[in-house]
Amino acid sequence: MTAIEATKSKTSSGVARSGRLFVLELSGDCIHSMNPDGSDRKTIVTDCHFPDGIVVDADAGHIYWTNMGIPNLDDGSIERADLNGGNRKVIVPQGVTHTPKQLHLDKDGRKLYWCDREGMRVMRASLDGSHVETLVETGRVDKDRGDQTRWCVGITIDPKFGKLYWTQKGPDNAGLGRILRSNIDIPSGESPANRSDIEVLFDKLPEPIDLELDLANRVLYWTDRGDPPRGNTVNRVPIDTKAAPEILVTHLMEGIGIALDVPGNRMFVTDFAGSVYSADLDGKNERNFLYAQGNLTGIVYAEV
Repeated sequence: MTAIEATKSKTSSGVARSGRLFVLELSGDCIHSMNPDGSDRKTIVTDCHFPDGIVVDADAGHIYWTNMGIPNLDDGSIERADLNGGNRKVIVPQGVTHTPKQLHLDKDGRKLYWCDREGMRVMRASLDGSHVETLVETGRVDKDRGDQTRWCVGITIDPKFGKLYWTQKGPDNAGLGRILRSNIDIPSGESPANRSDIEVLFDKLPEPIDLELDLANRVLYWTDRGDPPRGNTVNRVPIDTKAAPEILVTHLMEGIGIALDVPGNRMFVTDFAGSVYSADLDGKNERNFLYAQGNLTGIVYAEV
């Protein structure tokens, strides 16, 4: 397989960046790698099992991704491969997590965090897939599973203050979506199902999906695939002060994945209609540089 080639480009901030996008195509069960303008596109992994979330550990030369699987079969998993797709390995096998969605890499803490949708859990594991833990549990039995307000989807963490952020999207376009926060560590004497430190940051959202946190500027970003005007959008809000969310990008076709390149002052977004967008972090200079690429889910930008 050919080596991945990164090209240098100048962003709107004037910062020279050299990196790659890694994009999951749900409809093709594959992973693509490309330059940030969509050029030099390569399919690096095939035969996934409904992939949804992806992260890159550039220093270690690894990509990690979740396979949602088929919900009623409880056959989700997490895999790892080299940046070019080689040395592929299942690290969290089927039966351990139900329907893993967005994935987050805590590089310094050497942990992977993810949301398990029909499993109604927030989970984490070591980078080799060992030491799987449940941090939040919103339900357990089949009756609970039918309540989509319990479904956990998007995830990110704030390692500086030891906080965990996740979305519970609710039914399609129902306006019951929420963004929640808790400490990463479960309070002493409590369990994932009864922890007392969970707070609802925002509720009555159309259908919030993936999260990203700009740690340098302390700003939370998310996609929402619900109905307009608040849905089919990219949103952001400061996390250390009380403020109303700001809508940055509109007219997505079921927005899913989001990736930030903070030094380059840009974001990348995917939607279920198969588009990849770029924009400044404030939403300006929006550009749809790929479209009709199948059903796209997760996306990550990495300097490689």
